[in-house]
This record gives sequence, C-alpha cells and structure tokens, in this order.
Amino acid sequence: MHLRTLELFCTIAEQRSFSKAAEAHDLTQSAASQAIGHLEESLGVRLIDRSKRPLILTPEGKTYLRGLRGVLRSYQRLEKEVRSISCTLRGQITIGTIVSVGLSYMPAATDEFARLHPEVDVKAEFGSVERVIEMTAEGEVDFGLVSFPRSTKQIHCIPWQQEPMRIVCSAEHPLAASHEVTLAQLRGADMIGFDRALTLRQEIDRCLARAGVAVNVRMEFDNVDSMIRAIQANRGMGIIPEAAVRRETATGALRVVACKEWRMKRPLGMIFRRSGRLSRAASEFGSLLLGRDIESEIRSKSASRKSGVDGGSIETGSGTSVVA
Repeated sequence: MHLRTLELFCTIAEQRSFSKAAEAHDLTQSAASQAIGHLEESLGVRLIDRSKRPLILTPEGKTYLRGLRGVLRSYQRLEKEVRSISCTLRGQITIGTIVSVGLSYMPAATDEFARLHPEVDVKAEFGSVERVIEMTAEGEVDFGLVSFPRSTKQIHCIPWQQEPMRIVCSAEHPLAASHEVTLAQLRGADMIGFDRALTLRQEIDRCLARAGVAVNVRMEFDNVDSMIRAIQANRGMGIIPEAAVRRETATGALRVVACKEWRMKRPLGMIFRRSGRLSRAASEFGSLLLGRDIESEIRSKSASRKSGVDGGSIETGSGTSVVA
C-alpha cells in the first residue's frame, strides 16, 4: 500500500471529511474515495462509516489509525535520520520537557547546539511529567526530560543530574537578611508550594516531616514559574529547584535562605522509547545535554534490561531514593 494513501487515511480521520482531506493532499474527492476504497479492499474491512456526517471511523478504523500513526512517525524519523547521515546535520528534533527543566536547561543547550549545528531546528514541547512520558512513548518527541524519572514497559530512562532544592524568599521577607537558619526556625512558617499532587511536593513534605518541621502552605501551583512570581508578589517563601531561580537570585529579586540541614536534591533524567531509535541529530543533542555519549548509555540500559537488571536508585540527597 502506498505511503500517500496511508497519510490520506489519517487526514480523513482527523478532518472527518473526504473533501477536506482531498484538498489537503491535492486530490479530487473521487480520487481520495477510490484510494480509501482500495485500502479497505486490501484489508478486507470497512475503516470509515460513510453513512454518518461528519464521517466516523469504524472500530477497525480506530484500531488501524492508532497503529498507523506510530508507523508513520517511525517512517518520518527514518527519513530524518537518512537525511542527516551527511557530515552536516540537518532537520528537526523535538524534545519533550517539564516546564522547570525546559526553561532552566534548554535555552543554553539549544544556543550551543545551534552554534555547532546551525541547520538543525531544535523544538521543545512542554508538559507535565505524565504528558512528557506519554509523548515519548507515542513517539511524538525524540526524547523527554523529566524529574523523578522512572522506567516503564514502553520507555527507559537515563539518570541525568541531581538538582539541589533551595529555600528561597523574596527580598522583603523577614528571613531575607538572615545569614543562616535552622530547619527548626521554619516550623509554622507560611510557604508557597507546589501542588500536593506533584511528586516533587510529596518529596518536599516527606523531607520536612522527617526533620519534624510542619509549615503552612498558603498557595499551591503546578509549575515553578508561577511559584516564583507568587513568592515575589506576596513577599513569600518556598522551596524551589536551584536552576529555576538563578536569574532571580542573581538580580536580588529572590534570596537563598542558607540552611545546612536542608540537603534535598531533585533527580532529573532523560527518557526514551524502548522500541525507538534516536536520529543522529537527536543523539548529538542528547549527548550535549548529558555531557557524555548518549548512545553508550542507551546500549548499557538495554543490556541491563536483558540481563534482568533494569534501572536502579537515583539518590535524592534527602535520604530517599527513587526507582529509575
């Protein structure tokens, strides 16, 4: 079956219209209908229920569409890889990332990569950890960047770095002028925190509880950028990944509250689809971020999985560990 017919079927499924899909593929409506008819004949099933308006897929059509999207994405990646075999890297790569990691680490890495490989377009797709995992598993992105990484049946992860979590406050907060504080001084303090549904918030709460410290979380946010703005606007305090507040602490808009007892770190990792293969451009970008050859890391992970040893522990720096 011609690749163009498969792409046409996907467009019809998305547009729910033969005429719109035919126009998108520069075909007549009759030619589009005939092409799908031949496809259905070769499969021996009906893929589209033409009696409904707008068109709907049959159960067989829905199953075919799910599988076909993965096939087409794999083919597109193969095309990109073949085109990038020459000495000069070309094409486009897409990295899935949670907001805090993408805003903290992607800009500098993208600028450096553009200097080395100006003909590669690097794009970032932002989302929650769950969304980045989904995008990676479905092949919508080349690889993902997440916190508290974990392997599944569909993806494997590579430990990337341990990011310190810092106690920070606005320049107007009473603790801003303190040279150093103890955790005991934080008991009962008002805090601006992450949403309690997030793994990071749960780890912060566990670390505080182990130290016997209870705080009052007055506001909750599901992303670090909103937290930073809320701390500044409300003269507040919170616990933030170090890299996310470098600009604010450098300008004096936020202050790091020194506390020797607080040693929590957030594990960051790269996740990859087990059944996929990185393009040369994606491999080069991943190696730049990782600071070492990413293909060797992937091969090592694959070998560990085959031998029955998959993953390991990523130390959070707070006495807890997360399965990778």
